[in-house]
Amino acid sequence: MSRKEISFSASGGTQLRGVLYLPEQDTPCAGVVMAHGFSAVKEMCLPDLAEFLSISGLAVLLYDHRNLGESGGDPRQEINPWAQTIDYQHALAWMAAHPQVDSGRLAVYGSSFSGGEVLVLGSVDATIRAVVANAPLAGMPGTDYRDTAHAWTKIRDALADPAPEALSRSAQAPPMELAVVDDPKGSTRPAFLPQEEAAAWFLRHGGSVKSTWRNEVTLANAFDCDPPFDPGQCIAHLQAPLLMVVATEDRLALTSVALDAFARAPEPKQLEMVSGDHFVAYEGVVFKQVATVVRDFLHRHLAAK
Repeated sequence: MSRKEISFSASGGTQLRGVLYLPEQDTPCAGVVMAHGFSAVKEMCLPDLAEFLSISGLAVLLYDHRNLGESGGDPRQEINPWAQTIDYQHALAWMAAHPQVDSGRLAVYGSSFSGGEVLVLGSVDATIRAVVANAPLAGMPGTDYRDTAHAWTKIRDALADPAPEALSRSAQAPPMELAVVDDPKGSTRPAFLPQEEAAAWFLRHGGSVKSTWRNEVTLANAFDCDPPFDPGQCIAHLQAPLLMVVATEDRLALTSVALDAFARAPEPKQLEMVSGDHFVAYEGVVFKQVATVVRDFLHRHLAAK
């Protein structure tokens, strides 16, 4: 396996930076585009999964979302799910053009907030061969998802909108200024993720002196725009096989909401339940369980035809 730092151009010419993991083989291989969840940067646990998948024979592109980590983009620390979802498509195009990658065998992986983004993307991009959503933001509690065709069409059209005032480019309302988690050292901003397990994970993995993670974000065009960014409206329209990893005690991306969303997803689909909280799949015994399931799912659905 080889590991190389790369960059590629995304929406608006923004340079996104990441790491490309390539297996040791002579023929083009299937590929996976991978990005982290809400505010997290690529070094926070995902390299272990990227290496594991690459050793198994898959090319993996792991990158930082725009405005975060080592990627370019302004304003810094702004999270716009529309822009992040479109950037996944630029990452896929970069992978498809790589001579060691089979352009017809590409998958996407997202975790938490980005898990919701790949659910949306998988519903509008028919070129994707498989979708892996780990502990995803899969919908909004209390929302009626019995008929999603109209809302999904609006989301699809918003993602395709090239106008300067499009949701991926311009905030419809002043962005919300937030801390990511509660910090015992204090913060003047309310926390987007107030749960104790969120603070423990983010401050441990993002709090080192070498980390580019910051405990502050502005959130644009997520829930206060028209249409709202809602993966729950999209999951019934997925065009690729789905693997969803759901934690039994998830208080961030609620377990019940994820399971309800999974029930609405079309076949083929696979559910992997893990015991613990939202972050349990990133490390230890559960990581080994999930990594093995992800590997087998991707090899099955990205097999050469």
